[in-house]
Amino acid sequence: MPAADTVTPARAADDARPLERAVAREAAAWLVRLHDSPTREDLAACERWRAADPEHERAWQRAQQLNAKFGVVPAHVGLPVLGRKVRAGRRTATKTLTLLLVAGPAGYLAYRTTPWREWAADQRTATGERRSVTLADGTRVDLNTSTAFDVVFSRDERRLVLHAGEILVETGPDLHRDGGYRPFVVQTGQGRVRALGTRFVVRSDDGGDRTRVAVLQSAVEITPASAARLARVVVAGQQACFTATSVGPTRAADPHVADWTRGMLFAEHMRLGDFLAELGRYRRGLLRCDPAVADLAISGAFQIDRADDILAALPQTLPVRVVARTRYWITVIPAGA
Repeated sequence: MPAADTVTPARAADDARPLERAVAREAAAWLVRLHDSPTREDLAACERWRAADPEHERAWQRAQQLNAKFGVVPAHVGLPVLGRKVRAGRRTATKTLTLLLVAGPAGYLAYRTTPWREWAADQRTATGERRSVTLADGTRVDLNTSTAFDVVFSRDERRLVLHAGEILVETGPDLHRDGGYRPFVVQTGQGRVRALGTRFVVRSDDGGDRTRVAVLQSAVEITPASAARLARVVVAGQQACFTATSVGPTRAADPHVADWTRGMLFAEHMRLGDFLAELGRYRRGLLRCDPAVADLAISGAFQIDRADDILAALPQTLPVRVVARTRYWITVIPAGA
């Protein structure tokens, strides 16, 4: 794809002007078409379209900037594949990018703060829901609460794009592939986790600034998105967190990291504040902890499907009181407050 031109201050100011929808749609369609493996004819035709009108060039520059910022166009939509799902992905990407081009800064903010990808993901779970799926290659994936991912299988790679939440992956042997083995990769906003014939847990933390990986069998390779030189292999019994630019220290894996697949939440001298934050992932509404009791320790094995029963039992073991303004707004405070 042709490289984006340098954006000068004058051009940046000019870019603030609204774009006509027809021009925005054409720019979006060209970006999707050229996103992967364009032909020489495609590149030449795009160059002619850009040169035909200054508004075309302005729309093209804005489209490239928006896609670089938000990742609107998935990598696989440009592939010369005739599958119905790929064609749908192209249409969705073109429509979304067109809307962003026309909407301007207010639209960019809405796109950043609204979970479009989660809602439209291939596989997803609601708050408190957990389930398992088996992919076309035989890989089994367990989804924890509030999880969403897309399945992007190509001729050369098997990839899951984890938008939010937590998954347990047990990779299949890729028996449906002729002529070689396709690597299995989980991609998050922070980078890639490549399976080395393995069983592992990947969690995209709230806030989207880091990914946690725990390996139960074999090994994985972690590669931060902006620091490929820091790639690291994590073996069975280990876990690590990584951001887009770094990989944290490797530690012994939490032996209870996959307890959620059995509907359990295990705590051993856990801070009450941390415990309630984890429990809150499995119930709708707001679950808060007063700072005055956040450092109290709690231990036990709890059934996460019975969150309300767990809350009701807290005052029996800890000096706290559970205050419910509504069913969906609960605060744990000191017993004497």
